[in-house]
Formats: sequence, structure tokens, C-alpha cells
Amino acid sequence: MKLVILSGRSGSGKSTALQALEDLGFYCVDNLPLGLLPVLAKQLQEENAEIQRIAVGIDARNLRSQLPRFTELLEAVREQGIKCEVIYLDADHDTLLKRFSATRRRHPLSAQDMSLSEAIRHEGELLGSIQNHADLTIDTSSMDPHTLRNMIRDRVVQRGGRLSLLVESFGFKNGVPPDADLVFDVRMLPNPHWDPTLRAYDGRQQPIRDFLDSQDDTPALLHDIEQLLLRWLPRYEANDRTYMTVAIGCTGGRHRSVYMVEALSARLCKAGWDAQIRHLELE
Repeated sequence: MKLVILSGRSGSGKSTALQALEDLGFYCVDNLPLGLLPVLAKQLQEENAEIQRIAVGIDARNLRSQLPRFTELLEAVREQGIKCEVIYLDADHDTLLKRFSATRRRHPLSAQDMSLSEAIRHEGELLGSIQNHADLTIDTSSMDPHTLRNMIRDRVVQRGGRLSLLVESFGFKNGVPPDADLVFDVRMLPNPHWDPTLRAYDGRQQPIRDFLDSQDDTPALLHDIEQLLLRWLPRYEANDRTYMTVAIGCTGGRHRSVYMVEALSARLCKAGWDAQIRHLELE
């Protein structure tokens, strides 16, 4: 039996993710009292062998006294021999503010003595124990619902039991992605941005590929990153690591990092890893 615990701050896309799991065959329960988690898992395991995949939504609407017990209750579930994964969704503060303003929804923690901004921050504090145990953290700041549903399908449901590997490009000018496990900086390569004839292209297109292929350092850098990952990814997987996000950054996240992600992912796939791709600055 597989149990997915889905959590995150309000407005981060939990409802969309839970609906995606339900559409993909999971038995879903939203806003379950946290103290009942081991009871639910045990009952479903004993009484209904047909239900082998369960998703439970747990968030700040839960009993406040139960949230600090998350570690204890999670271990109680795992002691039953149930494979359990914790998925935590989040978005940056400004994005969450905009989403609530656009939908005019009431934040579950909002009160007369607490502003929306304060409620969003407080919610993150309440969910800290869950976030600390997350096997996968998804930053939905730049995602639409369709993209999020696809990520849930590809990374959580269809990974076939192996380590789920995501290779993503980003721009350092916008900060390092919060979901990154390993970060590589490729800003030492010449920047196509400074060539006016190349600026409008991105790293997936042939003019940028030709430019970077012609640089002496490009093949050596690609080889070194590839060999490091091929050596250590199996060790992560052997240590029960479920998800891994490799982030590759350049200044703007459009040329060098995109090129490197495309080239590296092709090599990893050829070596037998199901490497998925995401370009943060091109979304």
C-alpha cells in the first residue's frame, strides 16, 4: 500500500494536486484530522485490499494540538509497513497574496486581529513540522493548474518505483529554486546574451546550441556534471531517496542553463534514468 500525504500553505494548489491524484486512481481524503492518520491507514490496509493507493490532504485547518505531533504520527504509519511519501506544496509570499486577492477567498487562518499577509506567514509556521519531513517540495509560484497536474502525474504517480529525477534550469537573478537538492552554476561559460544576434533565442534552439558547442569548456563541464550524477544518484536511490531535483543556473536562465539541462537530461536518459525537464524562466 502507498500513502501520499499532501500538505502546503493555502493557495499553493493542494486542491488541484489532490484532484489530480484522485483522477489517477488514488483514494483521496481531504482535511483528515491528523490524529486519525494511523487509524485510517490501518483500517484500509486490513479491510480493503483493493485500495492500494491513498492520498490524504493535511493542512492548517487541522487541530492545532495535532500538527506538532506529525513526526510521531508519521512514524506510526510507517511502522505498519506502509510506504508513505510526504509532498509539500508552496509558493512565494507575494504569489499567495495575489491568488487570494484574485479569488477573494477567505484564508482559513484570517481573523479580525490578523491580516492576510500575517495569516499566510503564520500558516507556514504551523506547517513547519510537515514541511521538514517532505520527500518532495513543489514550488507552484510560476505554475498554472495544468502544469501542476502534469507534475503530480509524472513525478508522483508514474515514476515506476524508482527515484524521481527532475532537472531544471533557472536564473540566478531570480534566486535559487527552493525545491533544488543539487545546484550547479554554469555562469563560467560565455554568455550568448551579449551577442545581439543570439539574444532572442533560448538554449533549446540551434543557434545557442551551436554557440555553446563551439566553446572549449562546454563539453568538459557537461561531462563532469554527468559523471558526478551517474556516480551518486544510485547511492541516493539506495538510501531510500524518493525524489531528486537537480537545478542548473545561469544569469537569466534562458541560454546556458537551458542548454545544459537539455543536454544533461538526454545523457541521463540514455544511461537509464527517467530525467524530467523543467525550464523555470521559460514558463
